Amino acid sequence: MKALNDPGVRQEIIDRIAMLSPQSPRRWGRMTPNQMICHLTDSMKGAIGEKSLGRVDNVISRTLIKWIGLKTPFPWYHGARTMPEMDQMVGGTPPVEFETDRQRLVKILIRVTESDRDFQWRTHPFFGSMSEWEWQRWAYLHADHHLRQFGV
Repeated sequence: MKALNDPGVRQEIIDRIAMLSPQSPRRWGRMTPNQMICHLTDSMKGAIGEKSLGRVDNVISRTLIKWIGLKTPFPWYHGARTMPEMDQMVGGTPPVEFETDRQRLVKILIRVTESDRDFQWRTHPFFGSMSEWEWQRWAYLHADHHLRQFGV
């Protein structure tokens, strides 16, 4: 199973981010490519405690849904509502300039996979407590989900 802290997997995601353009067509959802880049950056900042996150977890999301989401080959559901603080139309970081926002995303993806950490993983708002592997798996799946949203 792919996880972001595998150097080859991280490079795959970075290469796919490089293929994204402001004109990349959306396959589902309502975000623009630049909003999606900011959404992924905000999500990683929330995971490491640099952005506040609410909580919507329950016993089913912390067990069954977490297991299905992280450990099965099923693609993630399209159209799930995001947390308001991660939604660029509500409380998320608004896009500024595409290339600058893209560089911020790549920088944080590299940072969270380095062995010399300057952060602690937080509690996931939907999946609850997660191990290092679960966070790295989630980071890969979340990025993959949204990059597929734009065909890259």
